[in-house]
Amino acid sequence: MSEELVGRKTEEDGVEILVLKHPPVNALSTGVIEALSGRVREIENSPTSRVVVLTGDGQYFSAGADVKEMAMMDLAEAPKVVARGLELFGRIEAMRPPVIASINGLALGGGLELALACDLRIAGESAKLGAPETKIGLLPAYGGTQRLTRLIGAPKARELIFTASMIPASEALRLGLVNKVVSAGQELRAARDLAHTIAQNAPKAVQAAKRAIREGRDKPLAEGLALESELFEKEVLPSDDLREGIAAFVERRPPKFKGA
Repeated sequence: MSEELVGRKTEEDGVEILVLKHPPVNALSTGVIEALSGRVREIENSPTSRVVVLTGDGQYFSAGADVKEMAMMDLAEAPKVVARGLELFGRIEAMRPPVIASINGLALGGGLELALACDLRIAGESAKLGAPETKIGLLPAYGGTQRLTRLIGAPKARELIFTASMIPASEALRLGLVNKVVSAGQELRAARDLAHTIAQNAPKAVQAAKRAIREGRDKPLAEGLALESELFEKEVLPSDDLREGIAAFVERRPPKFKGA
């Protein structure tokens, strides 16, 4: 049953499509969190997965936590539920392959936090994003206060969280909250196209670059540069893909990367 809540489709080039399937708004119930965690584990254990696209089935990416489920929950259990979600979003952020959020309709509350855990975000022009938790007495607790602040800066993060307001995709693009806005209904196609473009590049190099950016982000520059050099020396330089890339360039042919 849990697998039905998050679909998985593997396309050519090692592109993985994960789809939230919890109508009507793809609320992040405990079942969805469990199912998504299982899918992430599958991809973590798959050496051929190169890029992941995460989207929502139907009209919405995700409208956030399952409030009806929360209303029936013993509040003493809430910290454990939050810890599971926080751990999952941290795993998504740290996944070996890049993750692209394809945002259709709404990305609110936990849905926005899920998108923030991804590396890249593409939104349909009719999408709306926001952190409405304070309207019901909560705060973003799946990493939203931290990831949103790091992405768009503290003043705007404060404004969005304190006011609990929603913003259109165009404003999210202006703030740097999303990377690209496309026509409504075309967000998954655009995300898939981007994923396949990334998947054509050397997986070892892409993954090392992701790790250097993520882990070096909050370090002093000198430590970040040291991390970059270490990854270059230990992950990229010994790779077969580097030799293939150089040979393909010299021979003026497309490279055939194997992720080794």
